[in-house]
Amino acid sequence: MTAHGSILYLDSVSVSFDGFKALNNLSLILQPGEMRAIIGPNGAGKTTMMDVITGKTRPDTGDVIFDSKHDLIQMDEAAIAQLGIGRKFQKPTVFEHHTVEDNLYLSLKGGRGVFFALFAEKTNEISQRIEGLFDIIRLGTVRDELAGNLSHGQKQWLEIGMLVAQDPKLLLVDEPVAGMTDAETVETANLLREINKTHSVVVVEHDMTFVRDLDVKVTVLHEGSVLADGPLDMVSADERVIEVYLGR
Repeated sequence: MTAHGSILYLDSVSVSFDGFKALNNLSLILQPGEMRAIIGPNGAGKTTMMDVITGKTRPDTGDVIFDSKHDLIQMDEAAIAQLGIGRKFQKPTVFEHHTVEDNLYLSLKGGRGVFFALFAEKTNEISQRIEGLFDIIRLGTVRDELAGNLSHGQKQWLEIGMLVAQDPKLLLVDEPVAGMTDAETVETANLLREINKTHSVVVVEHDMTFVRDLDVKVTVLHEGSVLADGPLDMVSADERVIEVYLGR
């Protein structure tokens, strides 16, 4: 396994907390333009893996390489974000007292803070970028609503849009459909597939119907290591995966 040509490369990564191995010799490789779903039982290491990639947690051993050349273990969280890795946590955090549209302006890469976002002249280029984001996140009809008035699902879409506005090369998305209606869940799969046309994406998720809708390669984590990976039908039929995660 080599980092060459990959967007994300983890090799033999281990992390221990007070003797508990949260990650145990974890290796994973993501190609540019790929979307990968990460599944596994609670405590499998999914969140710790995201923490390592973003610089929040430093591994005890192993290599973490971004875009074939950046050694993430040597960098802090801010520097890693600057490189083009964006993370969306499970709970949406939007600017509730601003409109949906202003939330997107506030997030645009190249913006210079609140003053720029709210008062600067909205140039054609910026306007086109905002319209492109609205096309992706399906919130054009509520652009003038305060973000605090949106449904839970709509807030998740807005926050995903705010992340895409930063134009990261890699998006890490943590349980995006938790608490969503069935219809919102289907739309979220469509939305992420649309984003995946121009970005690499890692999705951590429990909802197997949603993972099936994504229709991408699946990696199953268990006790901090990769238990299986491949198409969902293949990993779903794996006896070890059934045993530790899917149940009989």
